[in-house]
Amino acid sequence: MTLTLLTRTGCSACATARAELDRIGADLGVGFDEVDVDRAAADGDPMLRAEFGDRLPVVLLDGEEHSYWEVDEPRLRADLAARRGSTEDAAGRG
Repeated sequence: MTLTLLTRTGCSACATARAELDRIGADLGVGFDEVDVDRAAADGDPMLRAEFGDRLPVVLLDGEEHSYWEVDEPRLRADLAARRGSTEDAAGRG
């Protein structure tokens, strides 16, 4: 399970989303990666900025857009719990 926050420098909504993901992650024991779309573009990967740059911050769950402009906390908690449960079920069967 991969959780990613797409941001850019100077984005106050991004700072709010980061704080929310820090809190949610601490509650659930889940970390996240943060990617600055402008830095990624400057480093030769313009795809994220082209696709998501007009609606930052964006939360990606396993590479798929989960929410944008703000964290959908109830939905994110439910989706993380569901994915954690399916991962634990698969591990128990192996």
